Amino acid sequence: MRFHPQGQPDAAPKTGARARLRRISVPFKATILVVFVLTTVPVLAGIIHINYRSSERVVRDHAGQMVERFRTDTIREIVMEFRALKSLIATAAELGEQAPDLFTDSRALLYFFTMLKQTDKMLNIYVGLEDGTFRQARRIHDPQATIHDTLPPEGTRYAYRLVEPQPGEGSVDRYIFLTPDQTVLGDVAAPSTYDPRQRPWYRDAVDAGDIVITDPELFWAFGLVGFTVAEPFVVDGQLLGVVAADVTLDRFSRYLAQKQVSANSLSYLLDDRGQVLAASDGLIEFGSANDSVALTHVADVENRVVALAYGQRQTLDGNQVYNVTLEGRDYIVGLSSFEEDLGKPWRLLVITPLSDFTEAFNSSNRRMVIIGLAAVVVQLTIIAVIASYVASPLQRLSQKVERIQSLERAADLAPVRSPVREIAVLSQAVETLDTAVQAFARFVPVGLVRQLLKSDNMLQLGGQSRFLTILFCDVEAFSTLAERIAARDLLSRVSALLGGITRRVHEEKGTIDKFVGDGVMAFWGAPAPLTDHAFHACVAALAIQRDLRQLNEEWRSKGAPEMQLRVGIHSDVVLVGNVGSDERMSYTVLGDGVNIAARLEGCNKIFGTRICISQDTFREAGDQLCTRPIDEVLVKGRRSRVTIYELLGAYGAGAEFEPSERLLEVVRLTQQAFDALVAGDHATALARYRAVLEVRPDDPVAKEHVNRLEMQFGAAPAAGPAAEQNQRTDDV
Repeated sequence: MRFHPQGQPDAAPKTGARARLRRISVPFKATILVVFVLTTVPVLAGIIHINYRSSERVVRDHAGQMVERFRTDTIREIVMEFRALKSLIATAAELGEQAPDLFTDSRALLYFFTMLKQTDKMLNIYVGLEDGTFRQARRIHDPQATIHDTLPPEGTRYAYRLVEPQPGEGSVDRYIFLTPDQTVLGDVAAPSTYDPRQRPWYRDAVDAGDIVITDPELFWAFGLVGFTVAEPFVVDGQLLGVVAADVTLDRFSRYLAQKQVSANSLSYLLDDRGQVLAASDGLIEFGSANDSVALTHVADVENRVVALAYGQRQTLDGNQVYNVTLEGRDYIVGLSSFEEDLGKPWRLLVITPLSDFTEAFNSSNRRMVIIGLAAVVVQLTIIAVIASYVASPLQRLSQKVERIQSLERAADLAPVRSPVREIAVLSQAVETLDTAVQAFARFVPVGLVRQLLKSDNMLQLGGQSRFLTILFCDVEAFSTLAERIAARDLLSRVSALLGGITRRVHEEKGTIDKFVGDGVMAFWGAPAPLTDHAFHACVAALAIQRDLRQLNEEWRSKGAPEMQLRVGIHSDVVLVGNVGSDERMSYTVLGDGVNIAARLEGCNKIFGTRICISQDTFREAGDQLCTRPIDEVLVKGRRSRVTIYELLGAYGAGAEFEPSERLLEVVRLTQQAFDALVAGDHATALARYRAVLEVRPDDPVAKEHVNRLEMQFGAAPAAGPAAEQNQRTDDV
């Protein structure tokens, strides 16, 4: 890693780039599958789209032809029906001219009845004479409808109606109820003011002098809306009467409903103002109790597509076929005029959903899509199996590399075997890399190794100033211990001790700098910054002493001598970085702070303590630590004395490090004694240190100060600056 003397490492930009690459990287297997999907599915989709578009054009053309054929056939059939109806009326009118007396008696009823039974086109057929006589043969449309306040007898299907004026007495309206075979079931009569000569059908026929089709009107006798085909008959220039037949609009609605261009098509018969005369959907009701007929305009139909289709017509006349779209659905519309063939300004509106014609085609497309997707799935499965065959060893190699980057043993994972030559070579290289990195991490601080593994930069000489916490620890009386223990056993015990120290330093995010014989140097806050490095260093020291106590118990149980460890901790600004030469370098810390930490480790020998920390470390983490002052010492480079402390516990680092009530009492008494000592009140200090010994008879700090104070009282009882100077520890 490259360091600048006055800045942070310059590896951040490249590290950031690598992080971005890592974020966007995808697994090999997923990459193969995605590439296959991106190259295959678009081609399949393109083929289906082209096929769909070409087929849609064919279907649209076919649908347009179907609509045109339906329009032509429907108009022809409606016109033929009207012509047949007009022919019947024309025949009746001709018969009236040839035999004028036919319509003056009951023969007219028999004739009309025969015509009515021969065709279902007419609701009724009748004749009105110039003398006001009215004769009619009619169907009974609703058997439950009363006629002159009387229900027709059961079985009634037809009726004769006669209106014959009586001079000076008015007219009588008489109904004769009939069965289909003309059996009379009864009759009913009532006075009437009905005069056929005043009805529109009579007046229109007389005015035209020829056969006419009236505009829609209300048929009072039926409560229905329809129109009338009527023709006058004249003998020798004299008008005798008018023959007519009624056709209801609902009959044309039924006709349109029966003849549809497709399952969901709609057909409307419109007049010249756009009013609905007949509708195939049956939603338009015809019939009224009012004097005038109010037809529904096509724009007011509840079905929105009908109003839209009519509104988008190009012209009011002629024949048209065009397309409309509503809510994503396409419709083909045909609009045709009857006027040329029928003489009435009527139009036929046909609306057909395009989906009615494309359903089979869409079904075929769906099958094609399903088959195509099934083929893609099969191909994906085959490719996934092949990709897995290649990706599985690569994935395991990736796991090994990740473990190498985290400095975990990749050898714990089974070796990767693959018949693919490149993967086999790569696997061997990863195994070699694992061995090399694990060996490298045993000689270089783990934090630095991790940083090197995450960085693209080479190691270079250089360093920077940083505020760190340094820890020194050393085995007490190691030389004496070495004389009592065999070399092999000594090496084993030292290795166990140093292994525990290394583990605790790493657990607390520290860096092992070096092993110096039986001693260890470690620091916190580099290479990775650590905000509470002083606290972590103190917790690591407490954990190291706890582990040593457990080892001593084990060794004691085997009759082996115990080992004691002295620890010194100091926080200071030091130089940290790569020191050495281009051929060989070491990542370490340099500066007076390192020397002070080493001297603090030696202070433990004077006061019989195990962990000694500096005032700087106490300032950094004092509120999280359980400490007591030991003494004031002179530090090289500083003119004033500083206080050193014994570390006894920590708060928030686990129950095992929480101080007991007895220990807190010792801390309190020691602090009081130290305050008296600093104030120069030696008698009070002596008494208070003795009080510490009453609570903790073997307390080494209290013993040391009691011995010093007793020796001082014997030489010079009076307290003063000179005595205070003799009381203090030598320089650190």
